[in-house]
Amino acid sequence: MFSLCRVCLSFFETGAAPAPKRCPACRSPRILTHPELKTLSIAHMDCDAFYASVEKRDHPEYRDLPLIVGGGTRGVVSTCCYIARIKGVRSAMPMFQALKLCPEAVVVKPRMAEYVAVSREIRAMMEALTPSIEPLSLDEALLDLTGTARLHGAPPAVLLAGLVRDMEAKLGITGSIGLSHNKFLAKIASDLDKPRGFSVIGVAETEAFLLPKSVSIIWGVGAATRAQLEKAGIRTIADLRRWDRVDLSVRFGSMGDRLWHLSRGLDTRRVSRDEPVKSISVDCH
Repeated sequence: MFSLCRVCLSFFETGAAPAPKRCPACRSPRILTHPELKTLSIAHMDCDAFYASVEKRDHPEYRDLPLIVGGGTRGVVSTCCYIARIKGVRSAMPMFQALKLCPEAVVVKPRMAEYVAVSREIRAMMEALTPSIEPLSLDEALLDLTGTARLHGAPPAVLLAGLVRDMEAKLGITGSIGLSHNKFLAKIASDLDKPRGFSVIGVAETEAFLLPKSVSIIWGVGAATRAQLEKAGIRTIADLRRWDRVDLSVRFGSMGDRLWHLSRGLDTRRVSRDEPVKSISVDCH
């Protein structure tokens, strides 16, 4: 068993002993413990409510207020802070509906130039760790840190904890990390403990983790695909696992083969620098 202090970045082996409640070096309770913490190297970093975080950083008077970024000609929420989310406000929600749920919210228009500038600073921090970076949007990216331990003298988990620590200290932006053995699971993991989270899905626990989850956890399964799956009696990953690979392909085409693989936690796609950024306008995290 291995443990990582997310504050001072101490990394230590605990063996069979119970996970420590505090870091032996700095006494912080922000300890991450996992048996595969030293070997996993595929990660997803996702900023926490990125646009709203930039606005609160630049306008300290908004810090303790519900804040919505959006409006304008689109008339929808681009993103909102976590205070507003408690009231039910969500990204892509019509602004009139958001203000009904949270009438006291401060509304600001997006400043895309500033968000792009901050995104570039975060990207530069990532580049210092690994060249294998696949941006998914301005505020999130996949990273492959395989082989970087020898270069940096620390396991990928330590480097990732240092990344989000430096983002917060130097840029005033927080982020959450998902660490696993492939892209699919790393992206899922980053959303498990937001904000300021660090979650791990190891090889040994992949099946147990996935089985009870809804099929909507799979990339590409939107409302239409989910409806088709439900017609076939497939609602959970466990339901999906009962289908033969050939039968899934016959019923759902190329998506069927993809479903068969991802339902087993199998994803051989490489982190690719050549992938285009998929989203720049709506921050959903």
